[in-house]
This record gives sequence, structure tokens and C-alpha cells, in this order.
Amino acid sequence: MAATCGPHPYSIVNGVWVFHFLPYFRSTARPCYYKHMSRTYFFYDLETSGLNPRNDRIMQFAGIRTDEQFNQIGEPYNILVALNEDTLPSPGALMVTGISPQQTVDEGYTEAQFAKIFAEEICTPDTIILGFNSIRFDDEFIRALLWRNFYDPYEWAYKDGRSRWDMLDVVRLTRALRPDGINWPVVDGKPVNKLELLSKENGLEHAKAHDALSDVEALIGVTKLIAEKQPQLFQYLLKLRDKKEVAKLVDVHAPQPFVYASGRYDAQFNKTTVAWPLAEADYGNIFVYDLRHDPSEWVQKSARELEKIINTPYKERDENYVKLPVKKLQFNRAPAVAPLGVLEQSDGWQKISLDLKTVEAHRATLQQHPEFARTVAQILSKKPEFAPLPDAESKLYDGFVSDRDKLRAEVLRNSNEDELQKYKPEFTDARMKELFPRYKARNFPRLLASEERAAYETYRAARIQRQMTPFMKDFQAQSKRTDLSTHQQYILEELKLWLESIMPESE
Repeated sequence: MAATCGPHPYSIVNGVWVFHFLPYFRSTARPCYYKHMSRTYFFYDLETSGLNPRNDRIMQFAGIRTDEQFNQIGEPYNILVALNEDTLPSPGALMVTGISPQQTVDEGYTEAQFAKIFAEEICTPDTIILGFNSIRFDDEFIRALLWRNFYDPYEWAYKDGRSRWDMLDVVRLTRALRPDGINWPVVDGKPVNKLELLSKENGLEHAKAHDALSDVEALIGVTKLIAEKQPQLFQYLLKLRDKKEVAKLVDVHAPQPFVYASGRYDAQFNKTTVAWPLAEADYGNIFVYDLRHDPSEWVQKSARELEKIINTPYKERDENYVKLPVKKLQFNRAPAVAPLGVLEQSDGWQKISLDLKTVEAHRATLQQHPEFARTVAQILSKKPEFAPLPDAESKLYDGFVSDRDKLRAEVLRNSNEDELQKYKPEFTDARMKELFPRYKARNFPRLLASEERAAYETYRAARIQRQMTPFMKDFQAQSKRTDLSTHQQYILEELKLWLESIMPESE
């Protein structure tokens, strides 16, 4: 058992014993629950109100901490996060999760409370925080929630020995190169890597797919299975949490072909190919070329032709459309990459339907046409023109916060209701000035001054209006279904009541 700092209260949330520190909510000291432990994994999963991390919200958080041998430490977390009255959740998403907005309000923590739990209990030093497609999805929701609640949106993933990982691409590369000892699901003759199917095929615990805690239990089982059956590959990919390790293999200044598994590649080849470092991208990332495809025709195209192909909208791409085989590789997303030598073992080349002769021929063509790399990089690096983001909550990536504003934010988030009523933070960052009254409205509504309340109601009305059309379209589509369970029908009724309860008053 881990050392504890004293008695910690427990409660039952969704039928699971959960420990929490809410009676010590004002404490700014880091919990010492795992103070004397070595490196741990924290497996987690979210259920959300929709797919857009800037607009949608976390409704359920579940997680389990384990040691490096995947033995559970402490009790599971299974937490609901209260949905605020400015959010219309996707009816389709709720048909899957079975969580109503009212349930989150009745049983859940506020966002500010959950943010504190996540920062102080989950993100302990030397924790590897991981999920299944978490880097592209769940992590983005975490960042947005921390930002809204005045926590640094990045430090949880790297500071004090912490790091993040994602098992989805690990699964992909394992299936492609080292599949022995694991049963791999196939649906309609096509390979699939869904967590629930991997669990079922390998006899792992997964009581209820799309329930966050059940998904976490299944993820631990799949991770342990790969670590046991393919330990060398597992430990190698684990090191790629560090972007410096990725850079040792993927270097645009000393380019070499490398093996790369990504969701952007073809399922028939187990999402794996041999790629080539083509050109530098933004923030130290690079563009890579898929050497499965002959570049001969691509290098002959003009800049205008390439730009037209790259920028063709998805809805205009017909069966004759051929996509440029170039994508961005991001070093801080733990990409599943490996040296070419891994294909020399266990029939690696045959498993991904490639051969060294083809790879070398395509590489030579690219190197003979350096202008192609420059042109593609220039096109892909152009920032598309979007309408300005509507508010500060969506402007997470618009710039870093100054140290002084970070100190003001720390005081703010550690203030109780009485202290917050008196606190007047003089933020220099306009985004944080905008966020402050909303933070109070969602977590401490009694503190709002009359002008702040009026401003929040104006904001809330506009936000609900933006969500209304897609919500109603989705709601009507779900209502017409004939296969809904009794609980799903109940969720639709609850959604109708939720809409009525949060609608702004007509003037």
C-alpha cells in the first residue's frame, strides 16, 4: 500500500469506491499519497459531451494507477464532472455513454474541483499518463479544462518527471511487426484495433465498452499483454515519449528511411509504412513522405497543381482524387517509429507489403528533386484563414501566459469563496481577464456582481445559440431511431428537459 498523509474520505461514485481530498480543498501542499513510490502509470479515459475539445466538455473521468508491472495502486477514480448551463451535449454521444447532464450535476464535481483533483492527485511526479488515442483526443480536453480553470495547460504532461503516452499507435506497430502471442480482431475481412475487440479476442476484462472505467481496465489488460508478449518493442516505444529519442531516428538534416505506424496510413498494411523525412514543419516538427508511393509523378507537378490537390475540400474529393502521401510527424506525440532494421526480422517487409528495393528507388527520386520538398513544405505551412475564435476559452494556443499572470492564477485557483470575493486579479493577458468572471459563474455563481451576471448571461445565450442547430439536428435523428433501449429513451427525455431548463429567458 502507498503511504498516506492521513485519513482520506471515500465515497461511492457510479458504484465505485473513490477517494478524494475535498475536505482539504484549500490545501496548496501537494498530496503525499505516492510520495515514496517510483515511476507509475496512470491509465485514464474520458466520456465527453462531444468531439470538439474547445467547445465540448468532460462529463466523466476514470483512471487507475499502476506500478511498472501493471499492479493496481489504490482505488480507481470514477468521477463525473458537472455540465454547466451553457452546454448542449451531443445526443449521439450520450446515446453511447448513457450519462445525462442532470446526473453530472447531481453527482459530479465542478470543473474547478476536478481540475484540482487532476493536478494534485493524478499528476504526481514521475507519472506516465496514458490512454487509447488519448494524445489526439482526451489530452486535448484535459488541456482545455485546465485552461478554463487557471491551471497551466501543459505542465501536467512534462514537469516533475511526468510524461504522456498513447497505446493506440503502440498497438498498431505491434500488430504490424510483432503480432505473435496476441489475438488480433478482424471485422468483415479487415483488421481493426478497437479496444473492446482487442479485449474480447484476448479474453481480457471489459465489462462495458464506452464506459470510462471499463475502458481503462481493458486498456491496462491490453498494455500488459503487449509488454509481456513483445517486451523489447514495448520498452523501445516507451522511450519515444521523449521527443529527443524520436529525433535520434527522424532527422531531416541527416535523413534516413524509418518505419512509421499512424492512423493516416492504410488499414490493409496495418497502418504501417516506411517514411522519409521530407522537410521541416512548424514547432520543430517535420513533414514525412510515405515511401510506399512512387513520387515520380508528384515531383513533376507545379506548385499550383500541388496546392490545388492539397487544398481540395473533403466534400469535393471523388473516387478519382489521389491524396498527396505527405503528413506531419509531431515529435511530442510519442509517434510509433522504428529503424528500418526491424523489418529484417520476423518477415517484417512481407508483413507491411514493402521491399527495400522499392523504398530505395522512391527515396532516390525524392533526393533528386529537393525542390519538391521545399514546395510541399511552403504549401503545407501556410496557415488557413479561419474566422476569429469567438472567445478566450478557444484561444488556448494563442500564446503563453506570463509568469506574473501565472502567479495571479495560482492565487485565484487556491482561493476559497470568501477569498475569491475579495480577489481582484490584475491580469495582463486579455484572455484571462475574460475567463475570470466565467470561472466564477460556473464554480461560485453567488460571487457574481450584477454587471458580471448580465455579461455572463449574454455570453451564455450566444454560446447556446451556436450549439442549437447541430444539437436539434442530432436530437431529431436520435429520436427517429427504432433501436433505442429504455435507458437511451430516458436520456433523450432528460436532454429535452435539460434544453428547457438552460434556455435563456426571452426579453
